Amino acid sequence: VQLQASGGGLVQAGGSLRLSCAASGRTFSNYDMGWFRQAPGKEREFVAAIRWSGSSTVHADSVKGRFTISRDKAKNTVYLQMNSLKPEDTADYFCAAGSGAILTTLGRDSSYNYWGQGTLVTVSS
Repeated sequence: VQLQASGGGLVQAGGSLRLSCAASGRTFSNYDMGWFRQAPGKEREFVAAIRWSGSSTVHADSVKGRFTISRDKAKNTVYLQMNSLKPEDTADYFCAAGSGAILTTLGRDSSYNYWGQGTLVTVSS
């Protein structure tokens, strides 16, 4: 699976962005999809994940109520809608694909086999 993330940019605090992750290669619909982020000087952290079926989603507490993950199987794309952005959301955002994990482990790096390149989100105060 090849993953291509896009949609990052510079936005003011309180603004919105929508990230996209386009998948190609193996059957996209068979994979759970996740978003992670890494701020400068910090470890990568989980943001959100969606089950291969689209039936379940998981969001980190830090983004719950502000970010929403979704997927469009027809377009082989997963999205991260980010609203009410804060300066602390500034980071490189990565999408990832995996299979076989149970729902409660979708926040772990080890649940994913494929990673895309990052797309930079900068939120100014």
